[in-house]
Amino acid sequence: MSSKVLSPRGNPARSADRLEQGRASHASLSTSSSVEVLDLPRGDPPPVLGLPPSLLSGALYCCSSLSMVLLNKAALSSFRWTSPNALLFFQCAFCVAAVKLCEALGLVRPLEPLRSGLVRAWLPVNALFVAMIGTSFWALAALNVAMVTVLKNLTNAFVLAGDWYFFKRTFGLNIYGCMALMTASAVCGAATDLAFSARGYAWQVLNCAVTAAYSLTLRGAMDRAEKLTISGTRLDQHSMVYLNNALSLPFLAVLMMASGEATRVWREPDLANPAFLAVAALSGVLGFAISFTSLWFMSTTTATVYSLVGSLNKVPLALLGLALFNAPWSAPNLLSILVGLGAGAFFGLAKK
Repeated sequence: MSSKVLSPRGNPARSADRLEQGRASHASLSTSSSVEVLDLPRGDPPPVLGLPPSLLSGALYCCSSLSMVLLNKAALSSFRWTSPNALLFFQCAFCVAAVKLCEALGLVRPLEPLRSGLVRAWLPVNALFVAMIGTSFWALAALNVAMVTVLKNLTNAFVLAGDWYFFKRTFGLNIYGCMALMTASAVCGAATDLAFSARGYAWQVLNCAVTAAYSLTLRGAMDRAEKLTISGTRLDQHSMVYLNNALSLPFLAVLMMASGEATRVWREPDLANPAFLAVAALSGVLGFAISFTSLWFMSTTTATVYSLVGSLNKVPLALLGLALFNAPWSAPNLLSILVGLGAGAFFGLAKK
C-alpha cells in the first residue's frame, strides 16, 4: 500500500481529516483520532469470505475500536488497578512486539529503523502523543464512556482554531454550525451529568487540546522525517505505529517512576486476577488489530465514508458505555449526548 498521503495543502478539510488517521497510529491506547487520512490507491479488490472488502474491513474496524474503548474502561474502573501508566506501557510494548513480529513474518513492509536523526526529529511530536494517550486514559478512568465520546468532539474545535490562527484557513458556515452544535451538546451534557467529575472533565478538555496540537504538528514532523528515512519517502502507517509506540516507552517509564508505579505495580492485587489479565491482554491485541483494520478500511473506501463510519460508531459505543457500566443518566443528559453524536456525524460530511 502506498502512503502517499494527504490532501492538497490548500484544502480546508485537510486538518479535520487528520483526526481520522490517528485511529491507526494510536487507537491502541485511546479513543481519539488525529492524523491525516491516507490517500491509498483504490481499485476493485476481490471479495473476502464472500463479502465486499469495504464492508468486512469497516465491520472489523468498528468492532475492534468499540471493544477497545470498553475494555480500557473496564480495566480502569471495574477492577482495583491503580497503575494506569503501567497499563499504557504494556499496551505500547505489546504493539511494538506485534509490529516487529509481523515484519519478521513478512506480513508488512520492512519498518523504518530507529536511527538517531529520525528519533530526534520525531521526539517532540511523540511527547504530544504520550500526553494525548495519557490524558485520554485518565479522563476515561473518571468519566463515563458516553460523555468521553461526546467531549472528544471538542478536539475538532481546537484543530479548526489552530488552522485559523497558524495557517489562516477559513471554513464554511456548515462547519461552524456543526462545531457550535457539538460545543453546545458538550456543555449541556456536562450540566446534566449526574456523575460530574471536575477532574475528569479537566483531563478530557486537556486531552482535546493535546490531541489537536498533535494533529497540527504531525504534518511538519512527517515532512522532516521524510528527509531522514532510508528510502527518502514518507513513513508508512506501520512504521508510524512502530515509531510512536517504541518512543513512548521511555516517556511512560519516567511517568511510572515519577508516580511510584514502577515499584507499586508489582504489588497490584489484580496481577493475580485472571479476569483482569485477560482484559489487559485482549486490549493489547485489539489495539494492535485497530492499526491494521483502520488501514485496511481506509484503503477500500473514501475519506468521507471512513470519517462518517467513525462518527456513527460512537452512537452504539456511548449507549453500550451507559448500559454496561451502570452509568447514571437522565433524559436531558441522554438527549445532549445523542445531539452531540449526531453533530459529529454531520461534521464528517460537512468538512467534505
